[in-house]
Amino acid sequence: MKSTLSILTLLLCGVFMSFQSQAQTLDEIINKHIEAIGGAENWKKIKSMKSQAIMKAQGAEIKLTIYQIHKKAMRVDIDVMGMQGYQILTDKEGWNFSPWGGQSKAEPLTADDVKQSQDQLNILDEFLTYKEHGKKLEFLGKDDVEGTECFKISMTDKDNKVTTYYLNTADYHIVKSTTKATINGKEIESNSTYGNYKKLDAGIVLPMNTNSDMGDMEITQVEVNPTIQESLFSPAK
Repeated sequence: MKSTLSILTLLLCGVFMSFQSQAQTLDEIINKHIEAIGGAENWKKIKSMKSQAIMKAQGAEIKLTIYQIHKKAMRVDIDVMGMQGYQILTDKEGWNFSPWGGQSKAEPLTADDVKQSQDQLNILDEFLTYKEHGKKLEFLGKDDVEGTECFKISMTDKDNKVTTYYLNTADYHIVKSTTKATINGKEIESNSTYGNYKKLDAGIVLPMNTNSDMGDMEITQVEVNPTIQESLFSPAK
């Protein structure tokens, strides 16, 4: 009996130490990632952002101007084929105006779309804010992304939306993300890859190039903490 208890004790200790080691490894990866993107103190100073970008999708070049107020609102002005539209999202509602799709005025987003899109209002990096938003992390080991060795970490929110992040083991930048969510009763999976990271004058580091299911986007200009009129986040009458 004594021998059996000793073996059981050793096994339980081994399991506990394994969990503890995994948690420590995950914390180390997150801390190094935050350091690699400019540090928590620099990011916490960011209250608003205005970006200019060019997206190439389905053979068309689309010009984007993106306005963001942290946790409050986001607007994307879209210039394509000589037509101007926009998308607006706030913490309570949203609108879409796509004249190239036949719309003559802005139409409201569904409540489900607004709810599922709230993460877009967060200017800060997800790994800086996941705890306050009640999200859970799981370290899934390492994986290969087009020849780049990456740490693989899943992030699950309160609505069971799961985003898997792939962080380069060399510089701790995010190389790829995959998100699975249920929108309007359908499970949707979206994928994005990131590159050309640059450090801004504000001290934060951002990827200037993003490739997603929607197309390739290049950020050409970023203003940090500009004054943005809240009237921008209401649809045109």
